[in-house]
Amino acid sequence: MRVEIWSDIACPWCYVGKARFDKALRDFPHRDDVEVVHRSFELDPGRAKDDIQPVITMLTKKYGMSAAQAEAGEDNLGAQAAAEGLDYRTRGRDHGSTFDMHRLLHLAKEQGRQEQLLDLLYRANFAEERSVFDDDERLVELAAAAGLDAEAVRAVLADPDAYADEVRADEREAAQLGANGVPFFVLDRKYGVSGAQPAEVFTRALTQAYGERSPLKIVDGGEDADACGPDGCAVPQH
Repeated sequence: MRVEIWSDIACPWCYVGKARFDKALRDFPHRDDVEVVHRSFELDPGRAKDDIQPVITMLTKKYGMSAAQAEAGEDNLGAQAAAEGLDYRTRGRDHGSTFDMHRLLHLAKEQGRQEQLLDLLYRANFAEERSVFDDDERLVELAAAAGLDAEAVRAVLADPDAYADEVRADEREAAQLGANGVPFFVLDRKYGVSGAQPAEVFTRALTQAYGERSPLKIVDGGEDADACGPDGCAVPQH
């Protein structure tokens, strides 16, 4: 069974939602049969790489809230994160483009290190003091810690077209599936779960999707056709 998760590194509910999903998956008896694939989604697509500002400032401008309201929202998110065992800095974080991070996640996917890099990017953005937006070498360090080759990472960052098509393809697919916000979880392309739901909701979704997997239906051609198997290949008689 495949679970696809559309998310953005700048999305606090994606950070919390992943922890809740991971908890459900750890306790799922068929977890070894579940393939998890992370897909790209930018909350702020088209944002310039050098357009970086404090999170509180971004919230007040984008959503028209007061600084006090923005700070209260961050405090609430901090409490939600803490309940999942996550560290969360409610003050002093900044906000910027996540496009390069998504490109690196596609590089990491090719090398089987996507999950490791995503976890490091989330922690760096939400829990650590040093910004992930204002210095490419910060991304290089995180990617190397996830097991990627530092020079390969620098090469991707230096080429704005590297993995750009993959990021945009993920985002188009999210739109086609009706996802206008993240996190968005798709189970076997049959069930969708929107938002940072409680772990119990993910458990129910995993159980339902796994239980409803349909066995392959064979089209009957009326007679057995030639094929190859463990005992060899059928030899034509005519």
